[in-house]
Amino acid sequence: MASPFEDEDAESVDAMAGGQLIIVIGEDAPQRLDKALAAAVPEDAALSRSRLMKMIDEGDVLRDGVAVTNPKTKVKQGEAYTLILAPAVDVATMPEDIPLTVIWEDGDLIVIDKPAGMVVHPAPGTPSGTLVNALLHHCGDTLSGIGGERRPGIVHRIDKDTTGLLVVAKSDRAHHGLAAQFEAHTVNRRYLAVVNGVPSAYDPRIRGLRGITFEAGGILKIATHLERHKTDRQRQAVVWNSGRHAVTRTRVMEDFKGGAALMECWLETGRTHQIRVHMAYAGHGLVGDQTYGGKRKVSPKLFGPEVAEIGNSFPRQALHAATLGFAHPVTGEALEFTSPLPADLTALLDALRR
Repeated sequence: MASPFEDEDAESVDAMAGGQLIIVIGEDAPQRLDKALAAAVPEDAALSRSRLMKMIDEGDVLRDGVAVTNPKTKVKQGEAYTLILAPAVDVATMPEDIPLTVIWEDGDLIVIDKPAGMVVHPAPGTPSGTLVNALLHHCGDTLSGIGGERRPGIVHRIDKDTTGLLVVAKSDRAHHGLAAQFEAHTVNRRYLAVVNGVPSAYDPRIRGLRGITFEAGGILKIATHLERHKTDRQRQAVVWNSGRHAVTRTRVMEDFKGGAALMECWLETGRTHQIRVHMAYAGHGLVGDQTYGGKRKVSPKLFGPEVAEIGNSFPRQALHAATLGFAHPVTGEALEFTSPLPADLTALLDALRR
């Protein structure tokens, strides 16, 4: 078959045909087999070191037709190693014909506008009806395989009841490239949230909270650590001496009589439930958030009983992933996508404005 790789290093790669990639050890290559292969494989092959280790262990790396199964094997300049590239295998998760709103798609990635109520990845409690099930059906044979399996590459998630934009890899090379951008915090992710109350730089209570500072332009910065709650494993909790570093910035977009606000939030890190936990920590939990919302409610005195009922019975956390920007992991093209507010959030805002 024709090689899918371009601009290959002639000193490292002799040929690729019939599902095989031939690597020739160069002059300055590392001495260990696993490190030498990791340094020599073309970037477009998207063979991570862990994947190469698995191939070595499974006998898919040959020298003179004999499998080399020790990753610490010493290599010599000029030696040729044949990598057997097994075709991607189908995963056990079943494809399901679930409608998707596709914002962008090419051979390497797909951007989805996720509705409320859809779980991103199958789990014991939700083995079907997920975004992954839908993508397996939608993408079909265009999935080239992630880690040797024909599956979509999930590099980030949003909660079941959060709406908005997600990018998913369709190829190994896109998966590695996107994952690197998320790890480096170079992906632009902006959310819109409706919260109870209005955060203010003049509020001594919020200024006294550890990890909270105000930046120019009325930006509230919340920097804490997050980890699973000690007694409720479904929740995340703010901690200081353990967990993972988490940073959220937010600003008021619209003030509703001092009793609620539309906030723009953007993530420096991407931890589970991060915006929901951080806004609750600041004392301004999201409208509709049954897990972190707290006792604060939409006030009937401020808004009237009808509007208060709309806000306090809102059936999900009022959170929408509105903007997603990143560099295309293969072409390098700068991409940015926006998603309009869904109907339920639009109706909530219209009610608060009344």
